Amino acid sequence: MARIDDEMLVCRCEEVTVGEIREAIAQGAFDVVGVKRRTRAGMGLCQGRTCEKMVQQLISQELGVGPHETGSTSVRPPVRPISYGALAEGVF
Repeated sequence: MARIDDEMLVCRCEEVTVGEIREAIAQGAFDVVGVKRRTRAGMGLCQGRTCEKMVQQLISQELGVGPHETGSTSVRPPVRPISYGALAEGVF
């Protein structure tokens, strides 16, 4: 399998590249949460829905582990703004 270019974007929301993820893995990240903490991949608007599978694949390739060993992040729904008035009225 051909090596993916380090300049390729993995997380579009936070603009994290393959190279940055590889560097995080080299510095000790061994799962998705570790990569997320070091690079912010998965912390953007999509909360990892776009990039998590790619991060898992890179961890698997770099460390030679199975996909089930790379972990995943907790699912968080998108957040929407709400006014204080709506909170006070209990309408949300």
